[in-house]
Amino acid sequence: MAQARISAKAKEGQPAGQLRGRFFRSTSMADCSSRLLQNLDQLELRVEALRDAASAMEQEKETLLEMIHNIQNCQDMRHISEGEREELCLTASRLMDRTLTVEVSVETIRNPQQQESLLHATRMIDEVVNKLLDDLEGYKSRLMSLYGACTSEVPSGPIDQKFQSVVIGCAIEDQKKIKRRLETLLRNLENSEKSIMLLEHPKSTVQQLCNNE
Repeated sequence: MAQARISAKAKEGQPAGQLRGRFFRSTSMADCSSRLLQNLDQLELRVEALRDAASAMEQEKETLLEMIHNIQNCQDMRHISEGEREELCLTASRLMDRTLTVEVSVETIRNPQQQESLLHATRMIDEVVNKLLDDLEGYKSRLMSLYGACTSEVPSGPIDQKFQSVVIGCAIEDQKKIKRRLETLLRNLENSEKSIMLLEHPKSTVQQLCNNE
């Protein structure tokens, strides 16, 4: 009790300036913490904007490479002179090389389950791709069922339920990349089919393709 009374008297006798100093220091610490938190919030927005921009550049690189490749292998190349074809191929190769000099990489943070799901989904796609030449039409339908499992739109055909459950277990960024890969594969497959049709039935197929477009 005596110690308590001594402590109380000590507080009563403490200069008001010291109490005000403590109050001001507490207020200053709170303001500083708030400012730092606001700065971090702003930096987080910029970090996400940076990742989005880098992802967009990745997609642009993929698109450019695909377009250059399609030009190199398009049917129009067969309908020009050898000299013109050689010049165009050299230009396309130069553009391809310059595009490949651009290195953009956005790493996706994954937990062990997401990593395993990504590997599983990749294996399933690779299995279909490796067997495309054995049964083009059958495995095209298989690719479409895989793609249907990745899209939020109502699919035009059946979807692969097993593949869908695997993709759901992937990180969001990986889900988008898986969908883009399947879209690219289906586009390339469609272009290949058009090329085959042109080789087998040049006149009728050209007319048919023009009507469809």
